[in-house]
Amino acid sequence: MALLLVGAAAATKTTTHLKFYMHDIVTAVPPSPATAVRVARAVTSLPLEPAVRFGDVFVIDDPLTEGPDAASPAVGTAQGFYMYASRTDAALMLSVNMVFTAGPHNGSTIAVIGRDAILDLVRELPVVGGTGVFRGATGYGLLRTYAINGTTFNAVLQVDMYVHARV
Repeated sequence: MALLLVGAAAATKTTTHLKFYMHDIVTAVPPSPATAVRVARAVTSLPLEPAVRFGDVFVIDDPLTEGPDAASPAVGTAQGFYMYASRTDAALMLSVNMVFTAGPHNGSTIAVIGRDAILDLVRELPVVGGTGVFRGATGYGLLRTYAINGTTFNAVLQVDMYVHARV
C-alpha cells in the first residue's frame, strides 16, 4: 500500500495545448453530410433569431481537423449534444466528448460541458475529465467562431484546449 501512495505522489500534472477545428454541419451541403441533427424542436423562438428556439436540442458527431478547411487532416470527432438553454440569448449548454482518432492522442478523449454563448468572440468552457492520456483531466477550452453561414447555420469553430493531466 505504501508503494502505491509513493508512486501516486510522484506523478506530476502537465499542461497540454491542443488546437484544432470543429466543423458543425447543421445543413447537409454536398459533399458534406449533416453532423448536427436537431432531435427536439421547441416552441419559443429566440428574439433575434426566429429559426432557433429556446429548448432546441442537437446531437452532434462533428469532424475535428488540424486546419479550418474540411479537407484538412482529421484528428477526431466531437460527439455529444447542445441545446439552446437561454430564452433571451444565443447561448447553448454544450456537452461534448472530443474523441481523438489520429496523432499522438489517438484513442484518448476530453470531456467538456458548459455554457457556450455562441455570439461572444471567445467562449471558455471547462474540461471535466478525459480518458487515455487525458484520464482525470481538468482545464478549459477556448472556442472561437472561425466561420459561419447565416443561411445554413453551418459553422467552423477554432478550439484551443488547455488540458491538465497526470503523466
